[in-house]
Amino acid sequence: MTAISSAITEATKRLARVSESPRLDAELLVARAINMPRSYLFAHPEDSLDQPARKRLETTIAQRLAGEPLAYITGSKEFWSLDLMVSPATLVPRPETELLVELALRDIPRRADWQILDLGTGSGAIAVAIASERPSCTVTAVDASREALAVASQNARQHDLGNVICIAGDWTQPVRAQNFDVIISNPPYIRTGDPALAALKAEPIAALIAGDDGLDAIRILARDCSSIIAAGGLMLLEHAPDQQRDIATELSAHGWQAIETHRDHAGNPRVTAARHSTGQP
Repeated sequence: MTAISSAITEATKRLARVSESPRLDAELLVARAINMPRSYLFAHPEDSLDQPARKRLETTIAQRLAGEPLAYITGSKEFWSLDLMVSPATLVPRPETELLVELALRDIPRRADWQILDLGTGSGAIAVAIASERPSCTVTAVDASREALAVASQNARQHDLGNVICIAGDWTQPVRAQNFDVIISNPPYIRTGDPALAALKAEPIAALIAGDDGLDAIRILARDCSSIIAAGGLMLLEHAPDQQRDIATELSAHGWQAIETHRDHAGNPRVTAARHSTGQP
């Protein structure tokens, strides 16, 4: 038999080469192996893992060492203090993406009944976070992947959010007859061949790569979103830190104004905001 404390120590050592938080990963995997909350580990460090639990732990450690994200192994990830289901059909929600939610909520009045659009919703993290904070708003979540959209739908149901509408389609195509007060997107923005892709090999490639300069999806959004946004409406786009100038140029070319880039908590330019004065009335 192996004690919980020993299992955590050994797993931490093994996971150190693939994880930035090996101790946390180890704790979560041990807790999963014994089917108990993480808090149980701290209260019962002397308890032993039986053979089935050790086998489950070894399987998940091997998955993690092979590069599979912890969120895919556990099936969940926290975002905006919400526990969200994730799968290999979706990107793993990241802390820096919370800036999109923060900026959107600054603009949306608490009792507003606005129409909000989340393009490329993936797991639905952004849509679910905004819908939970602004229950009078309707949040439409669009994604080309039906597998990802199924995850987004489940997350909305899990948090009992009747104000999230999930629609399958390519960017603005399924909502071209509608009108939105705020449009938000965390689109693909990594360049083809970028070395960073090596660390993201387990995540859906279509949600990551956007051409040689990483701007293919953002060009589509800059061009097409002006026809579905209310006059003076806000668009928020997540992007790589070195893309802010090119994105501002692209947005300006399509009539977007009040273009401003916001930095994430690490100080990197992460989200560009823009408004379109000639949007739909």
